Amino acid sequence: MSAVVAIVGRPNVGKSTLFNRITRSKKALVDNIPGVTRDRLYGQGEHRGRTFTVVDTGGFSRHDPDPFVESIHAQVKAAIDEADAVIMLLDAKAGLSPFDRDMVDLLRPTNKPVVFAANKIDGPETDFWTSDFAQLGIGEVFALSAAHGRGMDDILDALLAVLPEKPEEKEEEPLIRVAVVGRPNAGKSSFINKILGEDRLLVADEPGTTRDSVDTICTVNGKQFVLVDTAGIRRKGKTRNKRLETFSIMRSLKSLERCDVAIVLLDAQKGVTEQDIRVAGYAHERGCGCILAANKWDLVEKDTKTAKAFEQKVRDEAKFLSFAPFITVSALTGQRTAKIFDLVEAVFAQYSTRIATGPLNRILEIALKGHEPPMVHGKRLKFYYATQISAKPPTFVIFVNSPDSVHFSYERYLANAIRRETGLTKTPIRLYFRPRSNREQKREQSRGQNRDKRREKR
Repeated sequence: MSAVVAIVGRPNVGKSTLFNRITRSKKALVDNIPGVTRDRLYGQGEHRGRTFTVVDTGGFSRHDPDPFVESIHAQVKAAIDEADAVIMLLDAKAGLSPFDRDMVDLLRPTNKPVVFAANKIDGPETDFWTSDFAQLGIGEVFALSAAHGRGMDDILDALLAVLPEKPEEKEEEPLIRVAVVGRPNAGKSSFINKILGEDRLLVADEPGTTRDSVDTICTVNGKQFVLVDTAGIRRKGKTRNKRLETFSIMRSLKSLERCDVAIVLLDAQKGVTEQDIRVAGYAHERGCGCILAANKWDLVEKDTKTAKAFEQKVRDEAKFLSFAPFITVSALTGQRTAKIFDLVEAVFAQYSTRIATGPLNRILEIALKGHEPPMVHGKRLKFYYATQISAKPPTFVIFVNSPDSVHFSYERYLANAIRRETGLTKTPIRLYFRPRSNREQKREQSRGQNRDKRREKR
């Protein structure tokens, strides 16, 4: 396991900007509004050939008006506890603050190695900007501009000097990445917390609590998964003039692009809404494997037919997800939350499947005989052969004489034939239709001529 580095400091000192700079990413939201980061956010850093895990944290200030201040402080303390070293960030432009003293007081009893850096220094007179912090009694303070990258080598060299050496782990099979998505207040963070068995993520009844997409590794039945908790996705009309929340939604959609399976969490109390279907559509458009999970099932008045009726409602509204498994869960009681991973594994197994070209073309041949291709402009569609070009999701190219003439209903027929014969009933599949190249056509003509010659010899 790589060493862990936590970035801490009071609000709005540039912790997320530094996190993005070290990880060479844009995972952390950055804004000039204090308190943007609330949960812990993890990323991978590298310097001079050494890799380490970086943790971004919320701003620490004892008198913060944010209603989640206690939870934010708990997250900061948890990050410090799990860290092998800490970077404490100071604001050179704002100067020394009582909150900086609070942070130093929090760090001293931990005996963790700490690298101090004064951020937002863009000019050459670094001593002028850093001298103010000598009152903290913390030793050397590095001059830094996280926004422009100035001073990064110095601070990272100092960090490597105090990081403990940790043995590199053997490379293992890729983890299954699972994104939990849904509209605000569907219970996404509560759902993940129930799985993890700890308050690893902030949970509240207020929509919009989660702002960053937060990756968490968990082990279920001896198998590891990466869970991505995302911000609730509202309708576009609800996010006008709310720049920060719009960024959060963009992060959620980006999370879908890097996950294998999306758990679309529905609020069973409120029923199936248009926005639920829109969120499910986002997952489908990005080619994710999908699981439809109705949360808060413990709060629903029900009889023996309620679950079936709810599922049918979802199926009717989201016909494009006919392949997605459906399950009812309760993040509050834990009802069936463990079973979700059996579904995740089943979906992923199909999602990553590859079908050999021979069997695939036998399936195509049987399908064409079972339902002859239609006539288009007086000429019958002719399908030549099929091949799988990628997995995650299974994606197939079928070569045909007139690709643009393939009606969606016949495309659906062929897709269902592939599903039925291969058992790919729980994953999206993609079909593309292409014309044969001139080389392929000449090759086919040559094969035909050779067959004719062999017949003549007989």
